[in-house]
Amino acid sequence: MVATSPRRSLLHATHEALGARFTEFAGWLMPVSYTGAIEEHLAVRTAAGLFDVSHMGRLEIRGRDALALIQKVTCNDAARLRDHQVQYSALTTERGTFVDDLTVYRFREDYFLLCVNAANREKDFRWILQHRTDEDAEVYDVSEHLAQLALQGPAASEILQHLTEIQLDHIRPYWFEQGEVAGVSVFISRTGYTGEDGFELYIPAESVEWVWNRVLDVGHRAGLKPCGLAARNTLRLEARMLLYGHDMDETTTVWEADLGWIVKLEKGEFIGRAALRRQKEEGVRRKLIGFEVHDRAPARDGYPVLIRGEVVGRVTSGSYAPFLRKNIGLTYLPIEYAEIGTRFHIRVRDRDVEAEVVPTPFYKRPR
Repeated sequence: MVATSPRRSLLHATHEALGARFTEFAGWLMPVSYTGAIEEHLAVRTAAGLFDVSHMGRLEIRGRDALALIQKVTCNDAARLRDHQVQYSALTTERGTFVDDLTVYRFREDYFLLCVNAANREKDFRWILQHRTDEDAEVYDVSEHLAQLALQGPAASEILQHLTEIQLDHIRPYWFEQGEVAGVSVFISRTGYTGEDGFELYIPAESVEWVWNRVLDVGHRAGLKPCGLAARNTLRLEARMLLYGHDMDETTTVWEADLGWIVKLEKGEFIGRAALRRQKEEGVRRKLIGFEVHDRAPARDGYPVLIRGEVVGRVTSGSYAPFLRKNIGLTYLPIEYAEIGTRFHIRVRDRDVEAEVVPTPFYKRPR
């Protein structure tokens, strides 16, 4: 078998010039950090951070039955969306498990954009095509033509406003607007993966370097830092935002992942509806919970989880939380042990350390 080289972002040389360290992630060679993961994490919580997230997949669905196709393959109710509104949702299997989680952008009733996980881009594209039957809708992978940046943090709006005439304070969370940033036609959504206020910018691929540099130039005085995947991971964990392939996948249902709010059984038929309705009636046997470790050692991804000495699962996401200064994580526990305050153990190297089920999100930004 011939090994394939990881893909590189259009900004790879720019990241190198900024001193980035790289890691391979989902088939991409991406910046893991520039000045340090903790420093970058704290910059996002207190000022702002700029992320290159162009490795994410971007799929367009166009046509008279675009909405009908989305309704069939996702579990949330896209019919509730208005033009320029965004929705968190999931592609579900017949078993009610995750093909992927994604965001759905409605431009018009006949034109939607789906932002999907990098590792699932080709799989999601094939899945949607496979389940398109008589719908008058075309599906396009536009990932190569449309780059994506995320500007996150309390200073994000102030920084970006210097570069656009769009009134950013008019964009509500999970809505977007089209216009110009630094003279480039883009669309700006008030979304992110950090738990902070901020924006994601969708930019023509040929203009992403220009926009990246202009945002960094303008944001420097406000404390803006370029940020890598390490900070993005700890930020999303503090905010209890799940990571596909860790916290959910094709073996976990939407109810088990504690994301029942994106399941709209009343909207009508969709792939996985029968299984999800049945599981809701019967109840789940396990549930994704947040925990805090009562030890100085962090519980990393994959560490065994024990109840009364018996291994019942693995840590799905676990790390030191730089802003909270705690060791936190996510794992699936049998439903009878999923109550807040329940204590259990995690095997950290050769020690069983105590952990406790705690409310999530671990971090919620001040309003």
